Amino acid sequence: MTATDRSLELINTAAQAAADKLAHDIIAYDVSDVLSITDAFLLASAPSDRQVKAIVDEIEERLNKELGAKPVRREGDREARWVLLDYVDIVVHVQHSEERVFYALERLWKDCPELELPADAQATRGKAEEHARLQAAEDAAGLGGGLR
Repeated sequence: MTATDRSLELINTAAQAAADKLAHDIIAYDVSDVLSITDAFLLASAPSDRQVKAIVDEIEERLNKELGAKPVRREGDREARWVLLDYVDIVVHVQHSEERVFYALERLWKDCPELELPADAQATRGKAEEHARLQAAEDAAGLGGGLR
C-alpha cells in the first residue's frame, strides 16, 4: 500500500506552507505500509516557540483554504514545543528544534520511503544545523539572543 493521491496533496500543501514560514528540515515519510491509522507523516522544526506556532497556523489555514481539510485533532498547542496536527490521511509534527533533536522521529521512520516534496521544502534541509552554528557563534562573541 502507498500513500493516496489525497495524502500526497495534503503533504505537499503542508510542506509548502511550512517552508513559506521558514520551517527547518522539512521531511515527509510514507508510513502507509507500517501504520493503518495514517498514510504519511510530515516533520518540520523551528528555533522558537513563536515560529512553531506560526508554522502550525499557516499549515492549518492553507490546508483548510486550499483543500477544505481540517484537523481532527490538534495537540501541544499551548506550549508550542511540539504541535501535532492529525488530518487522518496525514499527521503533521512541528517541533521546536530542541525537541526535534531529542526525540529524533526520523530514526523511527527511517525504513519508510521518503516522499518527494516541493523544492522550497527540500531547500530547508540543514537549516537547523546552520541556525545552531550561527547561534553558537553569536553566543561565543557575547552577542547572544539575536536568532532565538
